[in-house]
Amino acid sequence: MTENPFFKPSTLVYELPPFAEIRDEHYLPAYERGMAEQLAEIAAITADPEPPTFANTLVALERSGDLLRRVDAVFRNQVASDTSDAVDEVDAKVSPLLAAHHDAIHLDRALFARIEELYGRRAELGLDPESLRLLERRHTEFVRSGARLGAAEQERLRELNAELAALGTTFQQNVNAATKAAALVLDSADELDGLSADAIAAAGENARVLGCDEGTYVLSLKNTSGQPELALLTDRSVRERLLAASLGRARDTNGPLAIRMAGLRAERARLLGHPTHAAYVVADETAGTVEAVAGLLARLVEPAVANARREAAELAKVAAADGIDEIAAHDWAHYSEKVRQSSYQVDAAALRPYFELERVLHDGVFHAAGLAYGLTFTERPDLTAYHPEARVFEVFEEDGGSLGLFIGDFHARASKRGGAWMDELVGQSALTGRRPVVMNNLNIARPAPGEPVLLTWDEVRTLFHEFGHALHGLFSDVRYPLFAGTAVPRDFVEFPSQVNEMWMIRPEVLANYARHHVTGEPLPAELVERMAAAEGFGQGFRTVEYLAATLLDWAWHTVPEGREIADAEEFEARVLAEAGIAVPAIPPRYRTAYFQHIFAGGYSAGYYAYIWSEVLDADTVQWFAGNGRSVRNSGEVFRRELLARGFSRDPLDSFREVVGRSPETGPLLARRGLA
Repeated sequence: MTENPFFKPSTLVYELPPFAEIRDEHYLPAYERGMAEQLAEIAAITADPEPPTFANTLVALERSGDLLRRVDAVFRNQVASDTSDAVDEVDAKVSPLLAAHHDAIHLDRALFARIEELYGRRAELGLDPESLRLLERRHTEFVRSGARLGAAEQERLRELNAELAALGTTFQQNVNAATKAAALVLDSADELDGLSADAIAAAGENARVLGCDEGTYVLSLKNTSGQPELALLTDRSVRERLLAASLGRARDTNGPLAIRMAGLRAERARLLGHPTHAAYVVADETAGTVEAVAGLLARLVEPAVANARREAAELAKVAAADGIDEIAAHDWAHYSEKVRQSSYQVDAAALRPYFELERVLHDGVFHAAGLAYGLTFTERPDLTAYHPEARVFEVFEEDGGSLGLFIGDFHARASKRGGAWMDELVGQSALTGRRPVVMNNLNIARPAPGEPVLLTWDEVRTLFHEFGHALHGLFSDVRYPLFAGTAVPRDFVEFPSQVNEMWMIRPEVLANYARHHVTGEPLPAELVERMAAAEGFGQGFRTVEYLAATLLDWAWHTVPEGREIADAEEFEARVLAEAGIAVPAIPPRYRTAYFQHIFAGGYSAGYYAYIWSEVLDADTVQWFAGNGRSVRNSGEVFRRELLARGFSRDPLDSFREVVGRSPETGPLLARRGLA
């Protein structure tokens, strides 16, 4: 075998990984060497006979693990974006090894002793603010990882971490398999009545790609409970089958896993000095306490449910004309769309021709980044990404200086997990001299050959949202890798991405990209006004489905150690009923069995982050609109004081530097119709 391409830094621009050379068999050896190298580097730190200094301990720790960091970034992306049986096998092997490696470092008593000594003398070290924060954050990280536990407790912690890592990998692989298996296969185009011609053609193309019988059509599932086709399908039985397929995913395999993981997390939290896993998580987030999170959620439930009931009454009037006495979950989106058409004259299917992917990307997303931040983008077909469908763009500053690389991977495929996300292949750091390489992944259905890629309004929103994360990574301007880009608390990380959604409806951006893909005609001005009015309708549904998922997450992770849960579905039903948010026609955005965010994605006890971040988001959007500055000047302030700072200072301090005060909830409540 040729030399493993991970064994030396990439020589490509921005150290883009050499994807053309990387094979599945390279990952495990690279992981093994990378972990061994970092442990040797840690051993060198602790063996240093000199007294601990910031340079020989903290900076040395920041520089350690370079090979491991490089292989892990590439492999984690492949697991999510282009997996295979071979990759899944490596993932199953590596996950517990990485957990053990994390523990080997953070439970190293000699290393922690050096950090603790420096922490105790931090006031006299004369450190600059970012270096002082690095010392404080590393100390907190080690304490939260169990550095102060006794030997027996540390051994149990290692066991818990290893098992949780393995279970999380299994959970994700179960969701991926179940989502593929639950795709709805239809025998006739008649069953797809209501979908546009291009959407029907895309379902036919999907059947061909998946190897189904000729003449069939396949609706593959998105990661959420609701499926976008529910809004348009006229055949009620097809809607019912589609939603049932979505809600039933991985029920038998992942229900028991969720129970086991919640129990293990509760035990670990108690071991680390916290009453619940939620208390452990929130202690290091911007929210600070479980009371703060629980209080916000409790204040939102009643007005959200009341709003949803008002919407249900409107839907019922329209559904009655079709002989439907009671709105079911598979009816809600369909009759919501009818209300939008009749009350606001907004037709979701009629909007799609105005949102062609390339135009939205270049004349919408990239254009907005130019207006606010002065960026320009040049596609680099000479650079190879990890999959033929992933495209590489070089990003330039207003003065022509280079900033980094952006990779866009927009289409769904069988080897990609559901949803949409951003990740970093190379993180920015002045210490290492590296500049950022970031990516966005979406799951847009591929059309029939030769047909344009037309987006729904929600897909347009997702494109802008994920690019907000990309900007957070691209604009990173910190010294230490620990603080780079999106490495901020979970309940803050969604804030910049949600802010970036505002550009999709700003007149100067919307008018630039929303044009009919055939005629070039702009989206009619009166339709834009109706769309804005229609945005308010449906907030009840969207808030309830989100809060239901959030409260499920919160319930799973406020269970104290030792409490027995017999059945995941029974637990779900009881939690939603007790919270007052059990609306039968509105399923949670995610049910337990396919809730990858919290059981396989790092958001355990943190799904509240979206609504918590939206408080900051709504407040900041209002600031952008009314601060008296130009768009370009406002963008520069937001970039310099918040996006560029990463976690190098308290994120709420960064917010205050931008807005000039602490966040307020009023703008969020008004946006959600909950004021």
